[in-house]
Amino acid sequence: MKTTLTAGLLASAAFAGSAMACEVTLRSSDTHPDGYPTVIAVEEMGRMLEERSDGRICVEVFHSAQLGEEKDTIEQTQFGVIDLNRVSMGPFNNIVEETQVVSLPYIFRSVEHMHKVMDGPIGDEILAAFEPHDLVGLAYYDGGSRSFYNSEKPIRSIDDLAGMKFRVMQSDIFVDMVGALGANATPMPYGEVYSGIQTGVIDGAENNWPSFESSGHYEVAPYFTLDQHLIVPEILVMSKTSFDALSPEDQELVRQAAKDSVPIMREAWAEREATSEQQVRDAGVEVITEIDKQPFIDAMGPVYEKYVTSDTLKSLVERIQATE
Repeated sequence: MKTTLTAGLLASAAFAGSAMACEVTLRSSDTHPDGYPTVIAVEEMGRMLEERSDGRICVEVFHSAQLGEEKDTIEQTQFGVIDLNRVSMGPFNNIVEETQVVSLPYIFRSVEHMHKVMDGPIGDEILAAFEPHDLVGLAYYDGGSRSFYNSEKPIRSIDDLAGMKFRVMQSDIFVDMVGALGANATPMPYGEVYSGIQTGVIDGAENNWPSFESSGHYEVAPYFTLDQHLIVPEILVMSKTSFDALSPEDQELVRQAAKDSVPIMREAWAEREATSEQQVRDAGVEVITEIDKQPFIDAMGPVYEKYVTSDTLKSLVERIQATE
């Protein structure tokens, strides 16, 4: 124990020395654990920034929600207490109207479609929408695609969902999405899903490959339907106060390093997804990939009518759907 503690103190001292050598040290928050693709990406961004600024700018990454959960860290970032923040889109839905669109079910036809949209002018427009809220949008990271899994049967069509009970996050849009598909939504804490499926309280849930695997849900839900109803990007933002304190040249360094961290994150995410998928398949889970998504998409009409109400959101939806 003494050796471990000593090593930890030495490592901390070494990092502190490095940070002190920098003129600017940007504190970055992430709720994901160390080694997660988003954490890796921001660390790489920091390395690029330090190199390109000749050691003047450093990034200190606080992973595993060390600085708080996402809602709290967003407010701290707006006030300039936290400089950089990797956050899911969901918590921004009530702050930045435009983020609601990319949180809609089936708004993206595939991960490739999402990349095409977010890497282009539409993505830039949404990034710019953060500035009136004391934030600077820097880059988008992947959050995977969410699909249905269950303990009862293979789901090959929308009809197979009728009457089934699925756990969803405590989100109105998720509840309405499942209801529109003819199933019953059961909001439930993530930690209760395994036992809920095991005991029959719910038939299944929905999530991405890494979560399905790491949670062990595949042990009690042997049917996974790759319908990809949600493909929601995550975002890296910066406090506008911290950004404005930099010179125009350093602002450009930050923007470019953030953009350059995106392919690093996507590569790490793809590797993580592939590993999780293989483990799930090796465990004998039946993966249903051949499904007709159109009826699922068509069923979302009432959901879009309820949530896409302003001209801004309507325009964004139309342009995203028109992107090839």
